[in-house]
Amino acid sequence: MLTHKQIEEYLLSFPNVRLDYPFGEGTSVYKIGHKDVDEGKMFALIADGSKPVRLSLKTDPLLSKNLQEKYESVMPGYHLNKKHWITVLCSGQLADDEIKDLIRLSYNLVSGVSS
Repeated sequence: MLTHKQIEEYLLSFPNVRLDYPFGEGTSVYKIGHKDVDEGKMFALIADGSKPVRLSLKTDPLLSKNLQEKYESVMPGYHLNKKHWITVLCSGQLADDEIKDLIRLSYNLVSGVSS
């Protein structure tokens, strides 16, 4: 199972990504964009202190539906658009590589990069 630190290191490895706290302490928000230039666009959120790690990501609506039907650890995005966001409990139900694939998809969807 991925830890908060491991997920954060992976999130921050993508180009032009930064950590922000627009909702205050308790929610780590990962954005694409430079703070000096624009607000940036969210592509991932982690509920700080959650065990297992609760990770929210942007996704394709059809994939979201399929994942939610297949895994009980994948839910509609917590406090986010339920059609375009999912929240994943990193409990081991999804393999680490699958979670990383979902992170990459979220980054690509928000940044406009083709997968």
